[in-house]
Amino acid sequence: MTIQHPNFGEIADDRIIIFDTTLRDGEQSPGFSMNLEEKLRMAEALAELGVDVIEAGFPIASPGDYESVESIARLIRGPVIAGLARSAPADILRAADAVRGAARSRIHTFISTSPLHMKYKLRMEPEAVLQAVTDSVTLARHHTDDVEWSAEDGSRSDSDFLCRCVEAAIRAGATTVNVPDTVGYALPEDMTRIFTMLRERVPGADRVILSTHNHNDLGLAVANTLAAVAAGARQIECTINGIGERAGNAALEEVAMAIRTRPDAVPGRVGIVTERILMTSKLLSTITGFDVQPNKAIVGRNAFAHEAGIHQDGMLKNAATYEIMTPESVGWAKTSLVMGKHSGRAAFRDKLKTLGYGELGDNALNDAFRRFKDLADRKKTVYDEDITALVDDEVVRGKDRIRFVALDVRAGSRGPAHAELELEIDGVAHAASATGDGPVDATFNAIHAIFPHQAKLTLFSIGAVTEGTDAQARTTVRLEEAGKMVDGQGADTDTIVAATRAYLHALNKLLVKRERTEPQALSA
Repeated sequence: MTIQHPNFGEIADDRIIIFDTTLRDGEQSPGFSMNLEEKLRMAEALAELGVDVIEAGFPIASPGDYESVESIARLIRGPVIAGLARSAPADILRAADAVRGAARSRIHTFISTSPLHMKYKLRMEPEAVLQAVTDSVTLARHHTDDVEWSAEDGSRSDSDFLCRCVEAAIRAGATTVNVPDTVGYALPEDMTRIFTMLRERVPGADRVILSTHNHNDLGLAVANTLAAVAAGARQIECTINGIGERAGNAALEEVAMAIRTRPDAVPGRVGIVTERILMTSKLLSTITGFDVQPNKAIVGRNAFAHEAGIHQDGMLKNAATYEIMTPESVGWAKTSLVMGKHSGRAAFRDKLKTLGYGELGDNALNDAFRRFKDLADRKKTVYDEDITALVDDEVVRGKDRIRFVALDVRAGSRGPAHAELELEIDGVAHAASATGDGPVDATFNAIHAIFPHQAKLTLFSIGAVTEGTDAQARTTVRLEEAGKMVDGQGADTDTIVAATRAYLHALNKLLVKRERTEPQALSA
């Protein structure tokens, strides 16, 4: 049976809507805050990836969240732009105002429905919650034709009460009904039972989109998502790289490729441009400072690597013996050795388009090309990964308040290391000298001298972007201040410069964190 939807028109039986919440649920992860420019770039990438709905944020959470949602709604075209709201009227009105400029908008409102949440979190009786469902959806429908209602902690809710709430939301005008596994408690058989029950017992369930939103606390988010789809869910809520609260959400790349790879077992089709999955994953890693683990499905660097002799033998004879999808289908390239110190600006611009950067502004292109030329003079071979690392350093962080200018370091076994550092803070040049127990310590002390702060360094790690002694170092720095944690990354053939860039990246993210406030009882 087809469903008529205000934003999607007639939805065919096999159509699965991809609702991406990287910018809302994903950003709630500790250390994953993004500034406005980063959110806009991520939203553009999600639109190019082909997601159907972008949940751009929680407008009432802070002025910064409102600005992000409003800007994305006004500037990004293609996907439906959604803003999250609790059932309170102030939340819904704030979300309505934030998404008003979208070509296609949605208000996503929620309230808890489990006995545990109603008693201890909401301190509301079930009948009051049921009335709040009706009131919140009704108010939201006054401001947009597309309203999604979610039953927070739905997987632990009483079946009869959940059905009553879903029925009330549909009667009030909800066009999508979402049943989240908010705490990652459910098993696949629970998803099958819940969505089968809703389709069989709730009047009007066949006229709305049923949605699934699963957390990964037991490592079952993707499995639960696929079980819900098999049981009738038509919308999948997910995030790039599976980021999100606690153990994260169902990973967009995993559910999309599972549906594409196993049409025999998972009925449906998605509109994701799968060849853009890897570049979107890498963009998010660069923005947040969190790399995916090497063995991460689809986007981990070992996802298509084969070391065992038996596997290698099979691959040489027929790749299908050990690969259920091609690397190219998700954006991995067969070769990346194409650029060098003699490459010109036109070739560099073309390479950036190939890597998914689109059209850069003249200033960003000039800065990136200058760094590429510097890198090509220092490295024998420049790989795609090298270009990605340096361009992300330059482009993604182009709006940072604190920017790296220059660094000179003297170090060795005969005495304390000495660092002379130049930075720009809000466009004003600053310089300082410092000593320390090694070049990294001296450099970080110089940063502190220029920009005093109370953040503590809790993690410092170094890896190589590519192989070889001239490889770029990719450094990760974690800072913690007043319970807020951020990770920063930096890349350079000079490890100390890479460390400096990583520290500054983290420090800039911390400045964004300082401006954020969290509303009471935020979840979904």
